[in-house]
Amino acid sequence: MTRRVVLLFLAAFLLTGTAGQAQAAGYRYWSFWERDGDRWVYATQGPSLARPSDGDVQGFRFAVSENSGDAAQPRGAADFASICAKTPAEDGSKRVALVLDFGTASDAPSGETPPAPRTACARVSPDATTADALAAVADPLRYDTNALLCGIAGYPRSGCGEQVSQKEDANPQEDSTATAAPDRESAQDDSGPSAGLYAGIALVAALAGAAAWQARRRRNATD
Repeated sequence: MTRRVVLLFLAAFLLTGTAGQAQAAGYRYWSFWERDGDRWVYATQGPSLARPSDGDVQGFRFAVSENSGDAAQPRGAADFASICAKTPAEDGSKRVALVLDFGTASDAPSGETPPAPRTACARVSPDATTADALAAVADPLRYDTNALLCGIAGYPRSGCGEQVSQKEDANPQEDSTATAAPDRESAQDDSGPSAGLYAGIALVAALAGAAAWQARRRRNATD
């Protein structure tokens, strides 16, 4: 019975350790948001289809995320009155407040540095889409062949929705000692089981041996 318990514990430990080594996959992209009162809501349409009304606030955030459920929201002020304070209303046009968050260094593609977040007020025609408003204040925009928004105001220079590791290190430019490729020891540390896992396996094995020795001792005592 004791041996069975120890084996079950060992199996559970190994499964837990293996799961801890897995790295969640994410995607690096511009997410699109709409302001609803005092909160951001992930947009249900792309910017080329959405048609905001005069007075709307919309946001874009560049980040790495698995899906819309864990996507990072735009940071900073998101108040129409303040963003468009210097852009008076005009007949035959509408104003759309835009919040542009270029993300953090850890989200940036290798070799690039994200610009500081900023806001802009776009005055466009009444039937303009969000993409039209964005083009009016954050050119150049970059799209892929599937009309996915890949770059705003020239950032990033390349890439579009590529899959990356959620645990990817920050932009190497931030660390002057970083190298283009990890050495052999670092690569093994990143991809293989950790030293803690091996130590845990050794500990469980020792416990199993001790339990077996105690079981044999009790049987010998009763003989």
